[in-house]
Amino acid sequence: MLTVSWFSAGVSSAVATKLAIDRIDQIIYTHIDDQHPDTLRFVKDCEVWFGKPVEILQSPYKTVAAAVRAGGSKFVNGPSGAICTRYLKRRVRQEWEADHCHEQLAYVWGMDCDEQGRADRIRESMRNQEHIFPLIDAKITKTQAHQILAASGIRRPVMYDLGFQNNNCIGCVKGGMAYWNRVRIAFPNVFAARAKMEREIGGSCINGTYLDELDPQRGRDKPPIVEACGIYCEIMRL
Repeated sequence: MLTVSWFSAGVSSAVATKLAIDRIDQIIYTHIDDQHPDTLRFVKDCEVWFGKPVEILQSPYKTVAAAVRAGGSKFVNGPSGAICTRYLKRRVRQEWEADHCHEQLAYVWGMDCDEQGRADRIRESMRNQEHIFPLIDAKITKTQAHQILAASGIRRPVMYDLGFQNNNCIGCVKGGMAYWNRVRIAFPNVFAARAKMEREIGGSCINGTYLDELDPQRGRDKPPIVEACGIYCEIMRL
């Protein structure tokens, strides 16, 4: 059995990897050039924390815009997922799997205890592998994962400190209205580039709304994730 953590460079994924580190044979991070530059700093810090190397893979398309245009259609994002995810993440993983087709594989994922539905969908759609969800098994929430990371002394990715819920690409096409209005403020050049891309291909990130038509007041924003440490960190200190 080859056990692999598909490390997303997010806080939950980092804590899940640390919890299962004694079972993990390989840690893989799939990089996209649209990630905030601080992401690679976080990957290196986590590599020390894990005590094991993190292998970095990357699609030849490298960026969201290149992947979307490679799709050759007006589709950007929809119920079946985002086209950039298909090219930049899923295809990279599938190519890695093809190189390891003779091995029995187990994957470690960073879904927290409020994401049982996502975990169930992974098990249903990827039946050829065993799937391990350390945060769900330990009943750890996203906020608690941030507290555990804070207790480790590792600085979380800067995207969280800018108020984003995840350390995704800057200008993630799967974001909603509130997300895009936050991007408009924090990264206006990225917002403008995504809006231009939408018009060029004739497809939108948000269903029924082009970014250049998005009302700056629209969307239900989520509060930033607080990483302040409490008694939970003392119990769960890694």
